[in-house]
Formats: sequence, structure tokens, C-alpha cells
Amino acid sequence: MIGRFGSVGGEDVSEVVLQGPDGVDMRVLTWGAVIRDLIVPTRRGPQHVVLGLNSIEDYLAHSPYFGAIVGRYANRIWHAHFTLDHHTYKLDANEGRNQLHGGSKGFGTRLWSIVDRQPSSVTLALVSEDGDMGYPGRLIASCTYSLLENATVRISLEATSDRPTPVNLTTHSYYNLDGSPDISSHHLMIAADYITPTHSDLIPTGEIKSVAGSAYDFIIQRPIGAAQLLQGRTSYDVNYVLRGHSGTLRHAATLQSLNNGLGMELWTTEPGVQFYDGHMLDIPVPGLDSSHYGPHAGLCLEPQRFPDGPNKAHFPPCILQPGAVSRQVSELRFVPA
Repeated sequence: MIGRFGSVGGEDVSEVVLQGPDGVDMRVLTWGAVIRDLIVPTRRGPQHVVLGLNSIEDYLAHSPYFGAIVGRYANRIWHAHFTLDHHTYKLDANEGRNQLHGGSKGFGTRLWSIVDRQPSSVTLALVSEDGDMGYPGRLIASCTYSLLENATVRISLEATSDRPTPVNLTTHSYYNLDGSPDISSHHLMIAADYITPTHSDLIPTGEIKSVAGSAYDFIIQRPIGAAQLLQGRTSYDVNYVLRGHSGTLRHAATLQSLNNGLGMELWTTEPGVQFYDGHMLDIPVPGLDSSHYGPHAGLCLEPQRFPDGPNKAHFPPCILQPGAVSRQVSELRFVPA
């Protein structure tokens, strides 16, 4: 089913309703390719597991990328610039001197087109012209959401370009598995022994640092807020260096609510995942089921190439060449309560 969700700049925003074989329901907007709602069946009844808003006006005014596909380069690029083939490109700076999530008109704030729809899947596409937000090359991006058996959501992202260009697309949902106002009691495991620490502006220093013995250690599943009790308040917004070979679908993280027993495994082909604990959230309008989204109302697990990758040669490759295809596959595998 496809319905109208409002309009942006005189163009309609559509909402696509998908139904999976195991009772998973999803609502996807053409604006930002946003996952507006994701409902998973449990023994206690249907459970919303992402944060979402109720109107396109609320998204335009208040959304911190809720459920969006962000790009052309997700996360941050230092001083909104990079050098490629001896040419320096100046990008749109939308977070102080830096660029965040592709700029002020990045992919998460644009209208995508529906190119295919089935009862349990939808494919959306976006064209980013040469020079868009300062990036070289005409880039064509696509996003396919598929609801599979065993309560699995697959997110497939692809891109091609006619010129060399940095590409880092990711999904930016905020997860909350039990509807509680604070996810600090959720248990989290991240399959990573290292992080890329940052300066105060959240730009990576370039170091690859072990998490062992630190508040960033989620090698063994533990409550997100445990470090706050042991070491004082810790806020999380950092890239984890995932184990294994990028390009292969592998287990990256497990999130679980002990309140209702619902679990979610994240699997991805990407080399890193950004963990953001939602500590900056303060949404002044009601969310799904009239929920209030204050600090820690949801957390992000964003599969990605590394932040500021175009400026750090020792980070994993992020330059898409003409004739090649950038591919990212991630899966959310829910373990019913």
C-alpha cells in the first residue's frame, strides 16, 4: 500500500507500507528514504522498535535524521573538504567548519523516487548531480528495503558515479526495543576491539585505539549505561572498527531489552559501525504512540565506511570509481521475545 504523507516544495511525499512473512510491518517515506515505523511481533503484542514522527512538517522541523539514508558521505568530513587526484574539493559545511551526513541538503533530506515495489520490499532511487554539495561526479544511489523470513529486515544500498567520488551511505534509524523513555538499560554487544577516537568536534584523530578496559568496551554484552555507574557519565558517538573482512556479511552488534526480552542482531558488510546513544535528543513534538523523545530515547547503530575517510589514507577505501558499484548490505535480525 502506498499513501500520501504530505508534500515538500510542492512535491508529494509518499509512505509505503510493507508486510513481512513473519508479521513484521514497516513504513517507508520517499522523503529521505526514511524508515518511519518498524513493528515487530512479540508474545506481548506488536512492538515499535524505531523512533518516528507523525507528519512531514515534524520531520522537516525536528528530525535528527530519524530513519533516513544519509550520504553522499555519511558522518563527518573535516573542514568540509578533501583532495582527490590532486584537486581539492570544498564541500557544504553544515556543522561548524565540518560537513555532517553529506551537507545541509544531503540524501536524508531529499525526495527519493520509487522504482520498484512488492508487498514485502521497496526500492527507491536518487540522482545526485555533479557538484551537489561540492562532490564531484553524477551519482545514482538506490536503497532497497526487504522484509525476509525469520523477522529479518535487509537494507541494500548501491551507488554508481561517472567520476571518482567519496561514497559512504548508511541507515540512520534510532532503535528502542521496548518503548521505554531511556535505552541506557538496553544490553549491547559490538563485535569490535577498536574504535577511531575523535577530537572534540567528533572528527577522528586518525588513531585506531583498543577498547579494552575502557568505557567503550562492548565486546561482552552489557548494559549501555553501566559505564556511567562505574566511571561517571559517558556519552557515545564514535565509530567502531568491526572484526572480519569488509564486503562480507558478518555479525556486527547485538542489542537486547531485558524488559521484554526482544533482541536485535545487526549484520553488515561494512568495516565500521557508528554507535550513538541519543544523548542529544530533545524532540519537542510527539513521536509514535505519542511518545516523548528526550535524551537517550533511542540509539543509532550506523554501518559505515570510516568518518573523514577521504582525508585519512590509512582508513578503509571510500572512493567510488567510474564503472564500479558501491554496495552495502545490512540486516536487522530480530529475536522475538
